[in-house]
Amino acid sequence: MTSTDPNYRGAAAGDAAELVGLIRRTAEGNRAAFADLYHRTHKRVYGLARRTIVDPELSEETTQDVFLMVWEQAHRYDPAVGSPMAWLMTIAHRRAVDKVRSEHSGTAREAAWGIKHYLPDRDVVADAVSDRMEAARVVECLEQLSPLQREAINLAYYECLTYTQVAEHLNVPVPTVKTRIRSGIQRLRSCMDPGS
Repeated sequence: MTSTDPNYRGAAAGDAAELVGLIRRTAEGNRAAFADLYHRTHKRVYGLARRTIVDPELSEETTQDVFLMVWEQAHRYDPAVGSPMAWLMTIAHRRAVDKVRSEHSGTAREAAWGIKHYLPDRDVVADAVSDRMEAARVVECLEQLSPLQREAINLAYYECLTYTQVAEHLNVPVPTVKTRIRSGIQRLRSCMDPGS
């Protein structure tokens, strides 16, 4: 039967009337009516859930949630407000959207917890000791520089001044500052890694 068939509208209306009857009997606690209602409509409810949620298992779970709600709230259905399928699909859509939101917020919570409680794949104590040893070595090597080199490097790297600012601070030309810093860094490199 197709939508161009004159009996189609009557058949659809007849199906709707049967579904209204099944919902009313479900509201009275009739399990057979509920089973028949489920059998006739669960594929469409699942289809809507699957299109919204995508995941087949969550869609199946949502479909079950929808029919649990139908069992509990069948007494609320009013045929004057909408068709039985419109009522079912509204419940299905709301449950599917709730499921997507719940899954999304759960994933976001897990990610936030993971970031907060992340334990690195390294020995933090060993890294701290290594960093302290390296820092001590840098201090030793800085002591081996000339006072002019040490001052220029200190201003450029620890005070974050530009070559021009260092030159102004030391009251020397910019090329002199560049030479002091370059030669100082070469001496530091040789001191830090004598094999290079």
